[in-house]
Amino acid sequence: MSLLYKHTARHALFQMDAEHAHELGVNALALLGRVPPLCRALESFNSLSAGWHRPVEAFGLRFPNAIGMAAGFDKNACAWPAAAALGFGHVEIGTVTALAQAGNPQPRLFRYPEEEAVINRMGFNNEGSEAVAARLATQPGIGHRRIPLGVNLGKSRVTPNEEATQDYLTSFGRLADYADYVAVNVSSPNTPGLRALQDERPLRELLGALSAANQARVAPKQAEGKGRKPLLLKIAPDLNWAQIDAALGVIAEFGLDGIIATNTTLARPGSFVEVGQAGGLSGKPLRRRSTEIVNYIARATGGRLPIIAAGGVHDAESAGEKLDAGATLVQVYTAMIYEGPFFAATLARALAERQRMDVRVS
Repeated sequence: MSLLYKHTARHALFQMDAEHAHELGVNALALLGRVPPLCRALESFNSLSAGWHRPVEAFGLRFPNAIGMAAGFDKNACAWPAAAALGFGHVEIGTVTALAQAGNPQPRLFRYPEEEAVINRMGFNNEGSEAVAARLATQPGIGHRRIPLGVNLGKSRVTPNEEATQDYLTSFGRLADYADYVAVNVSSPNTPGLRALQDERPLRELLGALSAANQARVAPKQAEGKGRKPLLLKIAPDLNWAQIDAALGVIAEFGLDGIIATNTTLARPGSFVEVGQAGGLSGKPLRRRSTEIVNYIARATGGRLPIIAAGGVHDAESAGEKLDAGATLVQVYTAMIYEGPFFAATLARALAERQRMDVRVS
């Protein structure tokens, strides 16, 4: 499937502006989601058969495989119902902000095929949490989904950092009922000042408020979707070890359920030293740094904090590397651009075979 994609659809898509190609992909997946019988047929073909692997249990949820679609692809919750048909074990929508916003000026998405990398400065372009909540209300709800759905929350660009907590709380209040888990994104490099929220003091204020709002949902559970949600923090790969330690301390203080490591990087390793485009770099060049951070977090927490690893996962070896470093789940996005829509299914099968080989050896 990957070779077919590379020699047909990818060639055509790479002749287009990168963002236009992305929109075509989202629209195609949204169209697929409107044909449930076709989705179920594809899911049956792409899913792992019983006995071939072990589903993943994390933060109270069950994932049919370890491969998730990272936030950034389906910003407005239009396409996620079809993600299982492509072989994904979970999907994360967003990033969603309290206010609708257009994002940064175009062009703002750039491919680097030789390095299998992307630089983006999208700027949280999305329809806003009210509109996204209204759409989720019409889609399969909790208990009726093929795979878990994460909702990634960010700060509206026009909201000053001093008011960021209320901005996040607004989106959390609108979207939590529809989420299997909620991710708090304070690590995108494309919203001015956002990464300052990773500093210990503002992070404590933000996560303390969100944790309190989350805990207030515990009782009474009146309907499906109510109740406390697993809450995760998404961090940048550009933090130093002391900053990561501080973030882990806040996570422990408020009892968050997991961490996503990592977002895109402002670093320009290797050949990217000469690249002048602003924005976050993703893809193969992020692989090593992301794995280092996953390993550091796993060791610092004694393996007790579930980690979703993202950054540079482009084949079974790089995905297995993340799991060996201590990750519970992995997420992909950039690799889909280069490997095609069924990359998740290919990766899940490869990891399942790796798991079976490990069992045989042991």
